[in-house]
Amino acid sequence: MADPMISQSTQSTLKIAASTTPRHQHHLHLENPTPSPSSSKHVNRLINSNHYISPSRPIYSDRFIPCRSSSNFALFNISLPQPSATAGISPGCGGKEDNPSAYAALLRNALFGPQTPDKKDWGAGAAGQNIFRYKMETRQSLHSLSPFGFDDMSDLGVSNVAIKTPRKVSRSPYKVLDAPALQDDFYLNLVDWSSHNVLAVGLGNCVYLWNACSSKVTKLCDLGNDDGVCSVGWAHRGTHLAIGTSNGKVQIWDASRCKRIRTMEGHRLRVGALAWSSSMLSSGSRDKSILQRDIRAREDFVSKLSGHKSEVCGLKWSYDNRELASGGNDNRLFVWNQHSSQPVLKYCDHTAAVKAIAWSPHLHGLLASGGGTADRCIRFWNTTTNSHLSCIDTGSQVCNLVWSKNVNELVSTHGYSQNQIILWRYPTMSKLATLTGHTFRVLYLAISPDGQVVGLPFFMTVLSLLTINLAVMPTILFINVSFPGWNNYYLFQTIVTGAGDETLRFWSVFPSPKSQVIVSLNDDNN
Repeated sequence: MADPMISQSTQSTLKIAASTTPRHQHHLHLENPTPSPSSSKHVNRLINSNHYISPSRPIYSDRFIPCRSSSNFALFNISLPQPSATAGISPGCGGKEDNPSAYAALLRNALFGPQTPDKKDWGAGAAGQNIFRYKMETRQSLHSLSPFGFDDMSDLGVSNVAIKTPRKVSRSPYKVLDAPALQDDFYLNLVDWSSHNVLAVGLGNCVYLWNACSSKVTKLCDLGNDDGVCSVGWAHRGTHLAIGTSNGKVQIWDASRCKRIRTMEGHRLRVGALAWSSSMLSSGSRDKSILQRDIRAREDFVSKLSGHKSEVCGLKWSYDNRELASGGNDNRLFVWNQHSSQPVLKYCDHTAAVKAIAWSPHLHGLLASGGGTADRCIRFWNTTTNSHLSCIDTGSQVCNLVWSKNVNELVSTHGYSQNQIILWRYPTMSKLATLTGHTFRVLYLAISPDGQVVGLPFFMTVLSLLTINLAVMPTILFINVSFPGWNNYYLFQTIVTGAGDETLRFWSVFPSPKSQVIVSLNDDNN
């Protein structure tokens, strides 16, 4: 027997007639005879299927339609449509336990804070305001997003104030080198680090080169028994090294070939300070003078700077090579320009010898200087405006200063009486770390070039320079004792410090531009 529903629905026919026009257009004609009641009901079910609710199966949809009744439209000044009386909602449902108003208030308080206005607090005057307007009072900490709605987490012992975690600085050196015959003399400068990552150290009457990448030690020169090394200084390119001697001479060496290029005279006494500016080399001596030397010229020096009343023990060129700062045992700090024979700026606030000098790489004209035992202060100067900026008492002799190029921080090394190394944040001059380990005055300081890869064993690496006295000359032996395990390679900026305890200590203090870590297995584990 045929289905009466199907037989009736077939009576509703759709006829398509295509008529050809001169432009070959096609017209669609729909003819629908008068349907029967049952047929009309079936067609309505097909057309209005979204509104038809089958009692036997669920209706699935292809999109999600959220429930707007629980949304907090009042927060954004959006009016919520009021439910009609035909929706089957009783006006007296406010007293029921399933009333969403209590939940909405709790959710609003947890997400937006207790100061968020309710719908009833928004008047007609707020209609012209922006929807996403900035509200200072709604800025809450992450604890305010708790579903429990704690407004003050202090009851739980948790502070709402976000505290920036300070950078961790290792209090121990990651490498130690024994440096026999490293002199305990405040007025000398015996350590310098080149742009090629090679460390030069003056030990007695010899100069040694330590390659930080390969850990190879090379003896560059031996001045003999009648002379000694008083200062070393690398040229900016890192290929040539200047050596100041106790006889008042300055030697220029080609480090790659271990060959002396020339010897320049001019000083009568020892040369304890050196500073490079492109092809110009400045040398300071115990004879109270500063000589400007152009290594391209035939003459030993091109000009002489006079002004100090005692030994010159500190020299530093500014990063733009326009100003030279000099410090002396006469407690004076002078600033010279490229063409002056007399100081253009004189600072006389220190009460002890000024050896520690450092120009800021972050601010033009910012100069830092440190005084000796009777002074103990670090002072900051603005050479552009010729003004004294600030002063801080460190509590001990200031021997060296150096700025980081990556962050606005500087390191100072100290002598009597604490022999410490201090990492400072400028301009607040708050202490980030205090490093100890040297048992004598920390007289020497150098900083590695930026972004160099320095190997750090997972446990420890002990590096030693041992001197074996032979009949002719001392020989340096390099011993590397490492534990099997992982090797971590960090990109950071390192400082090396030297002291009268005849040790060189390497510290990781400054972050590098690229803070990435590469971990590799030790060859012993392969």
